[in-house]
Amino acid sequence: MEFSVWNLVTDVGLIAMLLLVGMFLRARIGLLQRSFMPASIIAGILGLILGPNMLGWLPFSDFIGDYPGVLITIVFASIPLTTGRFNIKKTINKVGGLWSYSQIAMLLMWGLGLVFALVLLGPVFDLHNGFGLILAAGFVGGHGTAAAIGGAFEQQGWEEATSLAMTSATLGAILAISVGLLLIKRSADAGYANYISKFDDLPEELRTGLVPEDKREWMGKDTVSAISIDPLLFHIALVMFVSMIGYYLSKFGESLYAGLSIPAFSIAFLIGLILSLLMQSADMDKYIDKSVVSKISGSATDVLVAFGIASINLTVVAQNIVPFSILMAFGILFTYVFYRFVSQYYFQENWFEKGIFTFGWITGAVAMGIALLRIVDPRLESNTLEDYGLAYIPIAPVEIALITFAPLFIASGQHWLFALITIGASAAILIFSYTRGWLHVKRQG
Repeated sequence: MEFSVWNLVTDVGLIAMLLLVGMFLRARIGLLQRSFMPASIIAGILGLILGPNMLGWLPFSDFIGDYPGVLITIVFASIPLTTGRFNIKKTINKVGGLWSYSQIAMLLMWGLGLVFALVLLGPVFDLHNGFGLILAAGFVGGHGTAAAIGGAFEQQGWEEATSLAMTSATLGAILAISVGLLLIKRSADAGYANYISKFDDLPEELRTGLVPEDKREWMGKDTVSAISIDPLLFHIALVMFVSMIGYYLSKFGESLYAGLSIPAFSIAFLIGLILSLLMQSADMDKYIDKSVVSKISGSATDVLVAFGIASINLTVVAQNIVPFSILMAFGILFTYVFYRFVSQYYFQENWFEKGIFTFGWITGAVAMGIALLRIVDPRLESNTLEDYGLAYIPIAPVEIALITFAPLFIASGQHWLFALITIGASAAILIFSYTRGWLHVKRQG
């Protein structure tokens, strides 16, 4: 099929329709409310069922699998524009425990997932050397990282990577909530919870997704005059400019060195960081409303999730169902061990709330962690979310590096070196956190 601009309009229109349907279903069906499933995942599943990979009722074009790669570039271009100014020393001292715990969990999932697949699955099944990375890409990364990692591996010739990574991310989100709810009930019965809430006591907007009039907030502030340029368009222009530069520099790098594949999203992140620093030095960053940029990034993420799930190739998943299922089982066991045991050595206060939040995000991305946290801490009295926001600032560059370089290590045959680096870095952070007093000898709970 030859691409035309109306392919884009039709595809986006169809996914927009499915997002609205997903939002309506979430607002009306109690089962979906209790699952905390976002409208984007509902839309993606509907798109998968009704689209060309199953029933074929919706006229999506052949290009729906290409959109996630573009959208993840937009998401990563937005990140530096939302960070703002911060003091690294003060940030680490305030949330050092949560930072080290989260960073170790992230690194180990990348490293141990790869080792698990290489040692136990590789000798039995005919698998790509990067198969084990599918776990971290979907679980701790979510659909955005799944799109990035899948796209990078596809450029190297592993065409099944995106479908497997997107399936991993979708299953991760479902497991985060389903297993998370069981853990909440069990831990609450054991007396570990400090601010527990019943589902029926949750605010209406958390159950239905619809915000009542008296609780609505402004999306952002006008930092420029509409007489010059619409404020929303101004922010979109910044993000799209950074995304475009990232794409062209990626292509330029590929033209210089044969076989070099630098993801556009990673370069877009660097360009966004440079732009942010330049605007800060010129005292122009005050004209960037970070909440508006966050909305742009969030919107791109929702559309990415919907397109990503809708474009999953079920044949590929079916062909790898046994090793894939074993890898997913290892992932859920890993996250449970971290939640149930390791968290109690790191968090002396509110270990359950911080542990269940971290379980949610390293299994099904941050949105799932927030959903679980709001059940056990509806008024956010534990300050877990605020602390995570600060802890993620030093985590973000590490995550970008993992997503960028992991496929390159695999492509160059250095998979064992990558595993050694990630596991070794985890051990170093573990020792460092102990010397700083963030890791305690006595376990809570």
